[in-house]
Amino acid sequence: MTAREAIMSRLRESPRDSLVSPPQLDYSVIEEKTWDPEQRIALLTENMTSVKTEVYRSSKTGWLEQLREIARRKQLNNLLVSPENPYGKAIFAAQDMPPLLQYEHPIEEWKQELFSQVDASFTTTVGAIAETGSLVLWPDQHEPRLMSLVPLVHIALLKADAIEDTFLSFMRTHQWVQRGMPSNALLISGPSKTADIEQTLAYGVHGPKELIVIIV
Repeated sequence: MTAREAIMSRLRESPRDSLVSPPQLDYSVIEEKTWDPEQRIALLTENMTSVKTEVYRSSKTGWLEQLREIARRKQLNNLLVSPENPYGKAIFAAQDMPPLLQYEHPIEEWKQELFSQVDASFTTTVGAIAETGSLVLWPDQHEPRLMSLVPLVHIALLKADAIEDTFLSFMRTHQWVQRGMPSNALLISGPSKTADIEQTLAYGVHGPKELIVIIV
């Protein structure tokens, strides 16, 4: 008998009542936390800036100028943007922007350029979680996940009314509890960071060295 056959034999002989059923989720044990809209923005900003994220507030008509100013101040040589959403279209139609790039090729065809020559990317977000200071992104073919994971600077646009109190409230609002969670959701709480064996935290070791959030 092979090792595999021996293992399978023992599994088949195991009594069925010894198998543990998965626990049923009881959301009532989770404390409900709620804040008003201004408190959510303040809490999200506090949590994100505590881990070296730059957060700016802007109006519905002023976010583009805010982005332009960020690009000037950071001296960006280029900006990766998807033109397939209203914000990306507005950026492509604007003046005085750094050279704009599109994610229009399979990764195999421009991997070297993406990893070594793209200064920054601009993405939209699905929303954010005030309690943990986290952005929520749902990448798709127009804004692939590498747009937020590879460039040295990641600029994210967040609608103020899309900020939820907690992860649970975010799941409920987007019906992740009923429909199931998406397979490729990203929760981003700051620029990339890691810690060595001595527990020394370092930022920008891999992935974006800077995360910039524009709250509209």
